[in-house]
Amino acid sequence: MVDAPPRVTADAAMNAPAIVFDRVSLDFSGKPLFRDLSLRLEGGQTTCILGPSGCGKSTLLKLIAGSLALPYTGNIFLDTACPGGQQVAWMGQNDLLLPWLTLLDNVLLGARLRHQLSETRRQQALALIREAGLAGYEQALPMTLSGGMRQRGALLRTLMEGRPVLLMDEPFSALDALTRVRLQSLAARLTQGATVVLVTHDPLEALRLANRIIVLAGEPVQVAEILDLGGATPRDPGDPTVTGQYPGLLRMLMNGEGP
Repeated sequence: MVDAPPRVTADAAMNAPAIVFDRVSLDFSGKPLFRDLSLRLEGGQTTCILGPSGCGKSTLLKLIAGSLALPYTGNIFLDTACPGGQQVAWMGQNDLLLPWLTLLDNVLLGARLRHQLSETRRQQALALIREAGLAGYEQALPMTLSGGMRQRGALLRTLMEGRPVLLMDEPFSALDALTRVRLQSLAARLTQGATVVLVTHDPLEALRLANRIIVLAGEPVQVAEILDLGGATPRDPGDPTVTGQYPGLLRMLMNGEGP
C-alpha cells in the first residue's frame, strides 16, 4: 500500500507559525513601496494576497522568504518556532525545474538534497504525479513539457516538502481552467494546517482557497481590505461564499479601493 502524499505533520500543524510584519518600510526603484506596513498572517491558515500589478504582492513573499536583495526597515518574523529545521517552502512564478532531471527527479529534488530519498518518497511522488494528470511523463525532461505541465511539476516539488510555511506566487496561472481547479483542490488538501500565503490575480481562486483575503492598494502600498471567510476550503465554485463575495471583491479590485 502506497503512503499518502506528504502533508504537514500533526505537530507542525499545531505550531504552524503566524507571519508578522511590524512597521515595515521598503523603497523600490527610488520610490516608497511600503511605509510602516503592519500585518499579521495567521498561522495554520491560507491567506491570499490580491491587488493590482506592481503593488508589491510578490515582494511581500520575497520579504517573508528572507531575500537579502530587498533591504527594508522594520521587522518580519515567524511568531512560533517549529521543530525540525527549515520551515519555509517557496514556489515562484518561474518553474525553475532543473533541465537535466526528469519530472520525477525534479519532484524528488528536495528529498534527494536532504538525503531522505526512499522508495516510500518515490511512491508518494508518483502518486502526486498521477493526481496532477501527469502520468506517463515521469521520465520526461522539462524541455519536452508544456509550460502548464512544468508549472504542475514545480507545484508538486513544493508540496513534497511538507513544510509548515508555504509561499506561492501565482502557482496556477499557466493552467487551463479544469486543471487549475483540480490542482487548487490538491494543494488545499495537502496543505491543511500549514501557514500558506498565496499571491494571485484571480479573485475566484482566492475565494475558493483562502481563509482570509488581503487586498493591497495605494502608493505607498497599504492594506485596503481584509476579508475573513468562514468554512472549509477548497470551496466549490458554486459555494455561496464564492458567488456572494465575488461581485464585491471584483469591484474592489477594479476600483482600487474598498467596497
